[in-house]
Amino acid sequence: MEKYMEREEPMEPLSPMSHMLSSPNFFIVISFGFKIRCNPSKFVEGINNSLINAPRFSSKMEIDYKRKGEPVWIPVKVRVEDHIIVPDLDYPNIENPDQFIEDYISTIANIPMDMSKPLWEFHLLNVKTSKAESLAIAKIHHSVGDGMSLMSLLLACSRKTSDPDALISSTVATKKPVNSMAWWLVVGFLFLIRVTFTTIVEFFKLILTVCFMQDTKNPIMGNPSDGFQSWKLINRIISFDDVKFVKDTMNMKVNDVLLGMTQAGLSRYLSSKYDGSKAEKKEILEKLRVRGAVAINLRPATRIEDLADMMAKGSKCRWGNFIGTIIFPLWVKFENDPLEYIRRAKATMDRKKISLEAFIFYGIIKFTLKLFGGKVVEDFGKRIFGHTSLAFSNVKGPDEEISFFHHPISYIAGSALVGSQALNIHFISYVNKIVINLAVDTTTIPDPHRLCDDMVEALKIIKYAAMQEKRSRKSEV
Repeated sequence: MEKYMEREEPMEPLSPMSHMLSSPNFFIVISFGFKIRCNPSKFVEGINNSLINAPRFSSKMEIDYKRKGEPVWIPVKVRVEDHIIVPDLDYPNIENPDQFIEDYISTIANIPMDMSKPLWEFHLLNVKTSKAESLAIAKIHHSVGDGMSLMSLLLACSRKTSDPDALISSTVATKKPVNSMAWWLVVGFLFLIRVTFTTIVEFFKLILTVCFMQDTKNPIMGNPSDGFQSWKLINRIISFDDVKFVKDTMNMKVNDVLLGMTQAGLSRYLSSKYDGSKAEKKEILEKLRVRGAVAINLRPATRIEDLADMMAKGSKCRWGNFIGTIIFPLWVKFENDPLEYIRRAKATMDRKKISLEAFIFYGIIKFTLKLFGGKVVEDFGKRIFGHTSLAFSNVKGPDEEISFFHHPISYIAGSALVGSQALNIHFISYVNKIVINLAVDTTTIPDPHRLCDDMVEALKIIKYAAMQEKRSRKSEV
Protein backbone atom coordinates (compact mmCIF):
# COMPACT_ATOMS: atom_id res chain seq x y z
CA MET A 1 0.00 0.00 0.00
CA GLU A 2 3.00 2.34 0.28
CA LYS A 3 3.25 2.46 -3.47
CA TYR A 4 -0.32 3.61 -4.04
CA MET A 5 -1.27 5.78 -1.08
CA GLU A 6 -4.94 6.67 -0.94
CA ARG A 7 -5.86 10.33 -1.34
CA GLU A 8 -8.33 11.97 1.00
CA GLU A 9 -11.15 12.02 -1.52
CA PRO A 10 -14.49 10.16 -1.45
CA MET A 11 -14.82 6.70 -2.98
CA GLU A 12 -16.98 6.50 -6.08
CA PRO A 13 -19.11 3.50 -7.12
CA LEU A 14 -18.69 2.00 -10.58
CA SER A 15 -21.22 2.88 -13.26
CA PRO A 16 -23.58 0.06 -14.37
CA MET A 17 -21.60 -0.76 -17.54
CA SER A 18 -18.26 -0.50 -15.72
CA HIS A 19 -19.66 -2.98 -13.20
CA MET A 20 -20.50 -5.44 -15.97
CA LEU A 21 -16.97 -4.99 -17.38
CA SER A 22 -15.08 -5.26 -14.07
CA SER A 23 -13.39 -8.62 -14.74
CA PRO A 24 -9.54 -8.55 -14.90
CA ASN A 25 -9.87 -10.10 -18.39
CA PHE A 26 -11.85 -7.17 -19.83
CA PHE A 27 -9.58 -4.48 -21.22
CA ILE A 28 -8.74 -2.45 -24.30
CA VAL A 29 -5.41 -2.67 -26.14
CA ILE A 30 -4.61 0.40 -28.26
CA SER A 31 -1.58 0.71 -30.55
CA PHE A 32 -0.25 4.07 -31.69
CA GLY A 33 2.12 3.96 -34.64
CA PHE A 34 4.45 6.97 -34.66
CA LYS A 35 6.38 8.61 -37.48
CA ILE A 36 9.43 9.17 -35.25
CA ARG A 37 11.29 7.20 -32.60
CA CYS A 38 9.57 7.03 -29.23
CA ASN A 39 10.89 9.17 -26.37
CA PRO A 40 9.89 7.70 -22.96
CA SER A 41 10.66 10.92 -21.06
CA LYS A 42 8.21 12.83 -23.28
CA PHE A 43 5.54 10.27 -22.41
CA VAL A 44 6.17 10.56 -18.67
CA GLU A 45 6.04 14.35 -18.90
CA GLY A 46 2.91 14.33 -21.08
CA ILE A 47 1.00 11.92 -18.86
CA ASN A 48 1.96 13.88 -15.73
CA ASN A 49 0.52 17.00 -17.35
CA SER A 50 -2.68 15.45 -18.70
CA LEU A 51 -3.86 11.86 -18.31
CA ILE A 52 -2.93 11.56 -14.65
CA ASN A 53 -5.45 14.32 -13.87
CA ALA A 54 -8.32 12.28 -15.34
CA PRO A 55 -10.03 10.69 -12.30
CA ARG A 56 -10.03 7.09 -13.57
CA PHE A 57 -6.29 7.23 -14.36
CA SER A 58 -5.49 8.18 -10.77
CA SER A 59 -7.83 5.71 -9.06
CA LYS A 60 -7.76 1.99 -8.41
CA MET A 61 -10.62 -0.44 -8.10
CA GLU A 62 -11.23 -2.08 -4.74
CA ILE A 63 -14.00 -4.08 -3.14
CA ASP A 64 -15.97 -2.08 -0.57
CA TYR A 65 -17.43 -4.54 1.90
CA LYS A 66 -19.60 -1.79 3.36
CA ARG A 67 -21.39 -1.74 -0.01
CA LYS A 68 -22.23 -5.47 -0.06
CA GLY A 69 -18.81 -6.28 -1.51
CA GLU A 70 -19.26 -4.09 -4.59
CA PRO A 71 -16.21 -2.57 -6.36
CA VAL A 72 -15.56 1.17 -6.01
CA TRP A 73 -13.03 3.71 -7.33
CA ILE A 74 -10.51 4.86 -4.73
CA PRO A 75 -8.32 7.91 -5.61
CA VAL A 76 -4.62 7.19 -5.10
CA LYS A 77 -1.28 8.90 -5.64
CA VAL A 78 0.31 7.63 -8.83
CA ARG A 79 3.93 7.49 -9.95
CA VAL A 80 3.69 7.61 -13.75
CA GLU A 81 7.04 5.84 -14.28
CA ASP A 82 5.54 2.68 -12.74
CA HIS A 83 3.01 2.54 -15.59
CA ILE A 84 5.48 3.11 -18.44
CA ILE A 85 7.08 -0.13 -19.65
CA VAL A 86 10.12 0.02 -21.93
CA PRO A 87 11.06 -3.62 -22.64
CA ASP A 88 14.72 -4.54 -23.01
CA LEU A 89 14.72 -5.96 -26.53
CA ASP A 90 17.41 -7.48 -28.69
CA TYR A 91 16.67 -5.10 -31.58
CA PRO A 92 19.37 -6.30 -34.06
CA ASN A 93 18.02 -9.86 -33.94
CA ILE A 94 14.38 -8.99 -34.68
CA GLU A 95 14.11 -10.53 -38.15
CA ASN A 96 10.43 -9.77 -38.82
CA PRO A 97 9.38 -6.58 -36.97
CA ASP A 98 5.71 -6.78 -38.05
CA GLN A 99 5.38 -10.33 -36.74
CA PHE A 100 7.28 -9.42 -33.57
CA ILE A 101 4.85 -6.57 -32.79
CA GLU A 102 1.86 -8.78 -33.51
CA ASP A 103 3.19 -11.43 -31.11
CA TYR A 104 4.07 -8.82 -28.47
CA ILE A 105 0.56 -7.32 -28.53
CA SER A 106 -1.02 -10.77 -28.40
CA THR A 107 1.14 -11.65 -25.38
CA ILE A 108 -0.09 -8.53 -23.57
CA ALA A 109 -3.67 -9.46 -24.43
CA ASN A 110 -3.32 -12.86 -22.74
CA ILE A 111 -2.19 -11.42 -19.39
CA PRO A 112 -5.03 -10.40 -17.02
CA MET A 113 -5.03 -6.83 -15.76
CA ASP A 114 -3.22 -6.19 -12.49
CA MET A 115 -6.11 -4.94 -10.33
CA SER A 116 -3.88 -3.83 -7.43
CA LYS A 117 -3.01 -0.51 -9.10
CA PRO A 118 -4.61 2.09 -11.39
CA LEU A 119 -5.81 0.15 -14.40
CA TRP A 120 -3.61 1.37 -17.23
CA GLU A 121 -0.11 0.99 -18.66
CA PHE A 122 1.89 2.03 -21.72
CA HIS A 123 4.48 -0.16 -23.50
CA LEU A 124 6.95 1.85 -25.59
CA LEU A 125 8.79 0.02 -28.39
CA ASN A 126 11.32 1.58 -30.76
CA VAL A 127 10.76 -1.14 -33.33
CA LYS A 128 10.48 0.04 -36.93
CA THR A 129 7.72 -1.78 -38.82
CA SER A 130 6.24 -1.46 -42.29
CA LYS A 131 3.66 0.98 -40.88
CA ALA A 132 5.55 3.08 -38.30
CA GLU A 133 8.96 4.06 -36.91
CA SER A 134 7.96 3.17 -33.32
CA LEU A 135 4.93 2.20 -31.25
CA ALA A 136 3.18 2.91 -27.98
CA ILE A 137 0.86 0.15 -26.84
CA ALA A 138 -1.70 1.16 -24.23
CA LYS A 139 -3.47 -1.45 -22.12
CA ILE A 140 -6.45 0.09 -20.32
CA HIS A 141 -9.11 -1.72 -18.33
CA HIS A 142 -12.56 -1.45 -19.87
CA SER A 143 -14.07 -0.17 -16.63
CA VAL A 144 -11.95 3.00 -17.06
CA GLY A 145 -13.88 3.98 -20.18
CA ASP A 146 -15.41 2.83 -23.45
CA GLY A 147 -13.91 3.31 -26.88
CA MET A 148 -15.48 6.73 -27.46
CA SER A 149 -14.37 7.97 -24.02
CA LEU A 150 -10.80 6.88 -24.60
CA MET A 151 -10.72 8.31 -28.13
CA SER A 152 -12.01 11.65 -26.83
CA LEU A 153 -9.37 11.64 -24.10
CA LEU A 154 -6.66 10.85 -26.66
CA LEU A 155 -7.74 13.82 -28.75
CA ALA A 156 -7.73 16.07 -25.69
CA CYS A 157 -4.10 15.01 -24.98
CA SER A 158 -3.08 15.54 -28.61
CA ARG A 159 -2.25 18.58 -30.67
CA LYS A 160 -2.45 19.31 -34.38
CA THR A 161 0.70 18.35 -36.24
CA SER A 162 0.31 21.53 -38.28
CA ASP A 163 -0.01 23.65 -35.10
CA PRO A 164 1.68 22.04 -32.05
CA ASP A 165 -0.11 24.38 -29.61
CA ALA A 166 -3.64 23.87 -30.96
CA LEU A 167 -6.23 21.29 -29.89
CA ILE A 168 -7.91 19.32 -32.65
CA SER A 169 -11.16 20.92 -33.78
CA SER A 170 -14.43 19.66 -32.29
CA THR A 171 -17.10 18.70 -34.79
CA VAL A 172 -20.61 19.93 -34.14
CA ALA A 173 -23.65 18.37 -35.75
CA THR A 174 -25.84 20.75 -37.76
CA LYS A 175 -29.55 20.90 -37.05
CA LYS A 176 -32.01 20.47 -39.87
CA PRO A 177 -34.60 23.24 -40.19
CA VAL A 178 -38.25 22.45 -39.44
CA ASN A 179 -40.48 23.36 -42.38
CA SER A 180 -43.86 23.39 -40.70
CA MET A 181 -45.18 22.77 -37.21
CA ALA A 182 -48.25 20.91 -38.49
CA TRP A 183 -46.09 18.69 -40.70
CA TRP A 184 -43.75 18.08 -37.76
CA LEU A 185 -46.67 16.98 -35.55
CA VAL A 186 -47.98 14.51 -38.14
CA VAL A 187 -44.56 13.04 -38.84
CA GLY A 188 -43.74 13.00 -35.13
CA PHE A 189 -46.93 11.08 -34.28
CA LEU A 190 -46.33 8.46 -36.98
CA PHE A 191 -42.70 8.18 -35.96
CA LEU A 192 -43.72 7.65 -32.30
CA ILE A 193 -45.96 4.75 -33.30
CA ARG A 194 -43.13 3.21 -35.32
CA VAL A 195 -40.63 3.67 -32.48
CA THR A 196 -43.01 2.06 -29.97
CA PHE A 197 -43.73 -0.98 -32.15
CA THR A 198 -40.07 -1.49 -33.16
CA THR A 199 -38.88 -1.11 -29.55
CA ILE A 200 -41.33 -3.74 -28.31
CA VAL A 201 -40.19 -6.22 -30.98
CA GLU A 202 -36.46 -5.63 -30.35
CA PHE A 203 -36.94 -5.74 -26.56
CA PHE A 204 -38.67 -9.12 -26.91
CA LYS A 205 -35.73 -10.43 -29.01
CA LEU A 206 -33.27 -9.13 -26.39
CA ILE A 207 -35.07 -10.95 -23.57
CA LEU A 208 -35.18 -14.15 -25.63
CA THR A 209 -31.41 -13.87 -26.18
CA VAL A 210 -30.76 -13.39 -22.47
CA CYS A 211 -32.98 -16.33 -21.56
CA PHE A 212 -32.20 -19.02 -24.09
CA MET A 213 -31.92 -17.99 -27.78
CA GLN A 214 -28.38 -18.73 -28.96
CA ASP A 215 -26.69 -18.44 -32.33
CA THR A 216 -26.39 -21.57 -34.41
CA LYS A 217 -23.12 -23.33 -33.66
CA ASN A 218 -20.70 -22.12 -36.31
CA PRO A 219 -16.90 -21.95 -36.93
CA ILE A 220 -16.52 -18.45 -35.43
CA MET A 221 -18.58 -19.01 -32.29
CA GLY A 222 -16.66 -19.74 -29.11
CA ASN A 223 -17.66 -22.08 -26.32
CA PRO A 224 -18.32 -20.05 -23.11
CA SER A 225 -18.12 -23.17 -20.97
CA ASP A 226 -14.48 -23.75 -21.93
CA GLY A 227 -13.30 -20.92 -19.70
CA PHE A 228 -10.08 -20.65 -21.74
CA GLN A 229 -9.23 -18.16 -24.47
CA SER A 230 -5.96 -17.74 -26.35
CA TRP A 231 -6.10 -14.25 -27.85
CA LYS A 232 -4.48 -13.23 -31.10
CA LEU A 233 -4.69 -9.55 -32.12
CA ILE A 234 -4.10 -8.50 -35.71
CA ASN A 235 -4.88 -5.39 -37.74
CA ARG A 236 -4.95 -4.25 -41.34
CA ILE A 237 -5.06 -0.74 -42.80
CA ILE A 238 -7.56 0.01 -45.57
CA SER A 239 -8.34 3.22 -47.45
CA PHE A 240 -10.96 5.48 -45.87
CA ASP A 241 -11.49 6.96 -49.36
CA ASP A 242 -12.66 3.54 -50.63
CA VAL A 243 -15.22 3.33 -47.82
CA LYS A 244 -16.37 6.91 -48.44
CA PHE A 245 -16.76 6.17 -52.16
CA VAL A 246 -19.16 3.31 -51.44
CA LYS A 247 -20.91 5.41 -48.78
CA ASP A 248 -21.49 8.34 -51.16
CA THR A 249 -22.47 6.16 -54.12
CA MET A 250 -25.05 4.20 -52.12
CA ASN A 251 -26.16 7.18 -49.98
CA MET A 252 -25.34 5.42 -46.71
CA LYS A 253 -23.27 5.98 -43.58
CA VAL A 254 -19.71 4.79 -42.98
CA ASN A 255 -20.96 2.36 -40.34
CA ASP A 256 -23.36 0.78 -42.87
CA VAL A 257 -20.48 0.14 -45.28
CA LEU A 258 -18.27 -1.34 -42.54
CA LEU A 259 -21.06 -3.63 -41.33
CA GLY A 260 -21.79 -4.60 -44.95
CA MET A 261 -18.16 -5.51 -45.70
CA THR A 262 -18.07 -7.44 -42.41
CA GLN A 263 -21.11 -9.45 -43.47
CA ALA A 264 -19.61 -10.09 -46.90
CA GLY A 265 -16.24 -11.07 -45.41
CA LEU A 266 -17.82 -13.42 -42.89
CA SER A 267 -19.89 -15.02 -45.65
CA ARG A 268 -16.72 -15.72 -47.65
CA TYR A 269 -14.87 -17.04 -44.59
CA LEU A 270 -17.68 -19.26 -43.28
CA SER A 271 -18.38 -20.76 -46.71
CA SER A 272 -14.75 -21.88 -46.85
CA LYS A 273 -15.19 -23.77 -43.57
CA TYR A 274 -17.85 -26.12 -44.88
CA ASP A 275 -17.38 -28.99 -47.32
CA GLY A 276 -19.56 -29.62 -50.34
CA SER A 277 -20.66 -27.91 -53.53
CA LYS A 278 -21.59 -24.25 -53.79
CA ALA A 279 -25.28 -25.15 -53.60
CA GLU A 280 -24.70 -27.23 -50.45
CA LYS A 281 -22.70 -24.44 -48.80
CA LYS A 282 -25.41 -21.94 -49.72
CA GLU A 283 -27.99 -24.13 -48.01
CA ILE A 284 -25.84 -24.39 -44.87
CA LEU A 285 -25.38 -20.60 -44.65
CA GLU A 286 -29.13 -20.08 -45.12
CA LYS A 287 -29.76 -22.07 -41.94
CA LEU A 288 -27.22 -20.24 -39.78
CA ARG A 289 -28.21 -17.70 -37.14
CA VAL A 290 -25.18 -15.44 -36.67
CA ARG A 291 -25.51 -12.28 -34.58
CA GLY A 292 -23.19 -9.67 -33.21
CA ALA A 293 -23.25 -7.61 -30.03
CA VAL A 294 -22.79 -4.10 -31.39
CA ALA A 295 -21.71 -1.33 -29.01
CA ILE A 296 -23.71 1.91 -29.31
CA ASN A 297 -22.52 5.21 -27.86
CA LEU A 298 -25.30 6.78 -25.72
CA ARG A 299 -23.33 9.87 -24.73
CA PRO A 300 -23.97 13.30 -26.28
CA ALA A 301 -20.91 14.67 -28.07
CA THR A 302 -18.21 15.59 -25.54
CA ARG A 303 -16.29 18.74 -26.38
CA ILE A 304 -12.54 18.18 -26.63
CA GLU A 305 -12.00 21.48 -24.83
CA ASP A 306 -13.99 20.21 -21.81
CA LEU A 307 -11.80 17.11 -21.52
CA ALA A 308 -8.65 19.21 -21.85
CA ASP A 309 -9.92 21.47 -19.04
CA MET A 310 -10.68 18.39 -16.90
CA MET A 311 -7.06 17.26 -17.16
CA ALA A 312 -5.49 20.73 -16.90
CA LYS A 313 -7.70 22.31 -14.23
CA GLY A 314 -9.47 19.40 -12.55
CA SER A 315 -12.91 20.51 -13.78
CA LYS A 316 -15.83 18.08 -14.02
CA CYS A 317 -16.64 16.30 -17.27
CA ARG A 318 -18.83 13.27 -17.99
CA TRP A 319 -16.61 10.24 -18.34
CA GLY A 320 -16.61 6.45 -18.27
CA ASN A 321 -18.75 3.75 -19.86
CA PHE A 322 -22.01 5.16 -21.17
CA ILE A 323 -22.76 2.65 -23.90
CA GLY A 324 -25.57 0.30 -24.76
CA THR A 325 -25.56 -2.88 -26.80
CA ILE A 326 -27.82 -4.05 -29.60
CA ILE A 327 -28.13 -7.59 -30.92
CA PHE A 328 -27.42 -7.28 -34.64
CA PRO A 329 -28.46 -10.18 -36.94
CA LEU A 330 -25.73 -10.60 -39.56
CA TRP A 331 -26.63 -11.33 -43.18
CA VAL A 332 -24.30 -14.28 -43.75
CA LYS A 333 -25.47 -15.61 -47.12
CA PHE A 334 -24.38 -16.17 -50.70
CA GLU A 335 -25.23 -13.04 -52.70
CA ASN A 336 -24.76 -12.49 -56.42
CA ASP A 337 -24.98 -8.74 -55.87
CA PRO A 338 -22.24 -7.65 -53.40
CA LEU A 339 -24.10 -4.39 -52.68
CA GLU A 340 -26.89 -6.40 -51.08
CA TYR A 341 -24.67 -6.88 -48.01
CA ILE A 342 -24.52 -3.15 -47.32
CA ARG A 343 -28.19 -2.65 -48.19
CA ARG A 344 -29.07 -5.29 -45.62
CA ALA A 345 -26.71 -3.72 -43.08
CA LYS A 346 -28.33 -0.31 -43.55
CA ALA A 347 -31.88 -1.67 -43.33
CA THR A 348 -31.11 -3.57 -40.12
CA MET A 349 -29.22 -0.68 -38.50
CA ASP A 350 -31.98 1.80 -39.41
CA ARG A 351 -34.47 -0.43 -37.64
CA LYS A 352 -32.20 -0.74 -34.61
CA LYS A 353 -31.70 3.04 -34.45
CA ILE A 354 -35.44 3.62 -34.41
CA SER A 355 -35.85 1.24 -31.50
CA LEU A 356 -34.66 2.12 -28.01
CA GLU A 357 -32.88 -1.22 -27.63
CA ALA A 358 -29.49 0.27 -26.69
CA PHE A 359 -31.05 2.50 -24.00
CA ILE A 360 -33.16 -0.38 -22.71
CA PHE A 361 -30.05 -2.55 -22.47
CA TYR A 362 -28.33 0.12 -20.38
CA GLY A 363 -31.47 0.56 -18.28
CA ILE A 364 -31.68 -3.18 -17.58
CA ILE A 365 -28.05 -3.21 -16.43
CA LYS A 366 -28.66 -0.20 -14.17
CA PHE A 367 -31.89 -1.63 -12.72
CA THR A 368 -30.35 -5.08 -12.18
CA LEU A 369 -27.30 -3.59 -10.44
CA LYS A 370 -29.47 -1.58 -8.07
CA LEU A 371 -31.88 -4.41 -7.29
CA PHE A 372 -29.75 -7.57 -7.37
CA GLY A 373 -26.11 -6.47 -7.23
CA GLY A 374 -23.01 -6.81 -9.36
CA LYS A 375 -22.90 -10.60 -9.56
CA VAL A 376 -26.22 -10.75 -11.40
CA VAL A 377 -25.07 -7.95 -13.74
CA GLU A 378 -21.95 -9.96 -14.63
CA ASP A 379 -24.10 -13.05 -15.28
CA PHE A 380 -26.37 -10.97 -17.52
CA GLY A 381 -23.37 -9.85 -19.58
CA LYS A 382 -22.07 -13.41 -19.85
CA ARG A 383 -25.38 -14.59 -21.28
CA ILE A 384 -25.51 -11.80 -23.87
CA PHE A 385 -21.93 -12.39 -25.03
CA GLY A 386 -22.20 -16.17 -24.70
CA HIS A 387 -25.33 -16.40 -26.86
CA THR A 388 -23.95 -14.33 -29.77
CA SER A 389 -21.10 -15.02 -32.18
CA LEU A 390 -19.06 -11.81 -32.13
CA ALA A 391 -18.65 -8.25 -30.88
CA PHE A 392 -18.50 -5.25 -33.23
CA SER A 393 -17.72 -1.56 -32.83
CA ASN A 394 -16.66 1.40 -34.94
CA VAL A 395 -14.83 4.38 -33.43
CA LYS A 396 -14.33 7.55 -35.44
CA GLY A 397 -10.88 9.02 -35.00
CA PRO A 398 -9.51 12.45 -35.93
CA ASP A 399 -9.87 13.83 -39.46
CA GLU A 400 -6.54 15.66 -39.29
CA GLU A 401 -3.05 14.53 -38.37
CA ILE A 402 -2.18 14.85 -34.68
CA SER A 403 0.76 14.38 -32.34
CA PHE A 404 0.47 12.45 -29.09
CA PHE A 405 2.91 13.84 -26.52
CA HIS A 406 4.99 15.36 -29.35
CA HIS A 407 4.96 12.12 -31.37
CA PRO A 408 3.29 12.49 -34.83
CA ILE A 409 0.83 9.60 -35.28
CA SER A 410 0.88 7.38 -38.37
CA TYR A 411 -2.08 5.14 -37.41
CA ILE A 412 -4.23 4.08 -34.46
CA ALA A 413 -5.30 0.46 -33.89
CA GLY A 414 -7.19 -1.07 -31.00
CA SER A 415 -9.21 -4.03 -29.77
CA ALA A 416 -11.54 -4.42 -26.81
CA LEU A 417 -11.38 -7.85 -25.17
CA VAL A 418 -14.82 -8.38 -23.68
CA GLY A 419 -16.93 -11.43 -23.00
CA SER A 420 -16.66 -15.00 -24.14
CA GLN A 421 -16.96 -14.42 -27.88
CA ALA A 422 -14.16 -15.83 -30.00
CA LEU A 423 -14.24 -12.89 -32.41
CA ASN A 424 -14.12 -9.15 -31.72
CA ILE A 425 -14.15 -6.81 -34.73
CA HIS A 426 -13.32 -3.14 -34.26
CA PHE A 427 -12.81 -0.37 -36.81
CA ILE A 428 -10.87 2.82 -36.00
CA SER A 429 -10.44 5.67 -38.47
CA TYR A 430 -7.56 8.12 -38.62
CA VAL A 431 -7.35 10.83 -41.32
CA ASN A 432 -7.50 8.86 -44.61
CA LYS A 433 -7.08 5.40 -43.07
CA ILE A 434 -9.33 2.86 -41.41
CA VAL A 435 -7.79 0.07 -39.38
CA ILE A 436 -9.53 -3.30 -39.23
CA ASN A 437 -8.81 -4.80 -35.83
CA LEU A 438 -9.49 -8.46 -35.14
CA ALA A 439 -9.15 -10.05 -31.72
CA VAL A 440 -9.71 -13.79 -32.03
CA ASP A 441 -9.57 -16.80 -29.79
CA THR A 442 -7.18 -19.05 -31.72
CA THR A 443 -8.69 -22.19 -30.16
CA THR A 444 -11.79 -21.37 -32.26
CA ILE A 445 -10.37 -19.29 -35.15
CA PRO A 446 -6.83 -20.51 -35.90
CA ASP A 447 -6.48 -18.48 -39.12
CA PRO A 448 -7.36 -14.82 -38.34
CA HIS A 449 -5.31 -13.51 -41.26
CA ARG A 450 -7.51 -15.51 -43.63
CA LEU A 451 -10.60 -13.87 -42.13
CA CYS A 452 -8.99 -10.43 -42.43
CA ASP A 453 -8.08 -11.15 -46.07
CA ASP A 454 -11.70 -12.08 -46.78
CA MET A 455 -12.93 -8.79 -45.28
CA VAL A 456 -10.43 -6.74 -47.31
CA GLU A 457 -11.36 -8.63 -50.48
CA ALA A 458 -15.05 -8.09 -49.72
CA LEU A 459 -14.50 -4.31 -49.64
CA LYS A 460 -12.71 -4.44 -53.01
CA ILE A 461 -15.62 -6.37 -54.55
CA ILE A 462 -18.19 -4.02 -53.00
CA LYS A 463 -16.28 -0.97 -54.24
CA TYR A 464 -16.12 -2.40 -57.77
CA ALA A 465 -19.87 -3.09 -57.67
CA ALA A 466 -20.47 0.48 -56.47
CA MET A 467 -18.41 1.79 -59.40
CA GLN A 468 -20.57 -0.23 -61.77
CA GLU A 469 -23.69 1.10 -60.07
CA LYS A 470 -22.46 4.68 -60.46
CA ARG A 471 -21.71 4.17 -64.17
CA SER A 472 -25.13 2.66 -64.80
CA ARG A 473 -26.84 5.63 -63.15
CA LYS A 474 -24.87 8.06 -65.31
CA SER A 475 -25.77 6.15 -68.47
CA GLU A 476 -29.46 6.33 -67.57
CA VAL A 477 -29.38 10.12 -67.18
